[in-house]
Amino acid sequence: MAGGRKQTGIRRSDRLFDLIQILRDGKLHTARELAEQVEVSERTIWRDMATLRASGVPVEGERGVGYMVTAPITLPPMNLSMGELEALHLAVAILSEATDPDLASNAKSLAAKIDAVLPENTGPPAAGWGMAVHPFAFADARTGFRHMPLLRTAVREKKVLRIGYLALDGTKSTRLVRPLQLDYWGRVWTMSAWCEERADFRTFRVDRIESTIDTGAQFRDEPGKTLAEFLALQKASKVFK
Repeated sequence: MAGGRKQTGIRRSDRLFDLIQILRDGKLHTARELAEQVEVSERTIWRDMATLRASGVPVEGERGVGYMVTAPITLPPMNLSMGELEALHLAVAILSEATDPDLASNAKSLAAKIDAVLPENTGPPAAGWGMAVHPFAFADARTGFRHMPLLRTAVREKKVLRIGYLALDGTKSTRLVRPLQLDYWGRVWTMSAWCEERADFRTFRVDRIESTIDTGAQFRDEPGKTLAEFLALQKASKVFK
């Protein structure tokens, strides 16, 4: 997403998501570099970094030096089933926006406590399942949840899916994909996958997926198409489409 489109008219929440995708490689990025990639001013980047910090993203750095993520954003689940984890994510996202200030405050406190007891992620998440519990004020977490049961099953059982996808620029496409991992970014879910049409890795926002079809086919891990290779590639380049 980042670096390949004009930011004019793009919502701030989408730009913040672009910046997370850039910073998740763990490298130091200057404000000028980030500004050039998402096509805004350095002053805007300073404000965006403050917003990400306030949202719980582990960003460190300062003006004139640069910014980087100091801990993995994608964390493995605790001793919860996948269904329980999904329900927890949705509940925290909804309650954090509650009109009752006590409920909203307690939801954010719960998110922080869960985050504090999660172990460090020292390798690929088990079964391709990731978690980041800080609730951002991004797109509604409920959007796209109708696809989650099939996406979750596809990751676990290595099912090939055909999805209908609406890109942020309004372009619609149909993709044949091998789902590899689901990540939660606080109100925004993404699915990382091998895309057969592009013959490359892609990351899709779940709330932009319009349809999902189980093709009935299953895939096996093949060299160049695995989750481990996708995660390694992320350290060298941005693979978000």
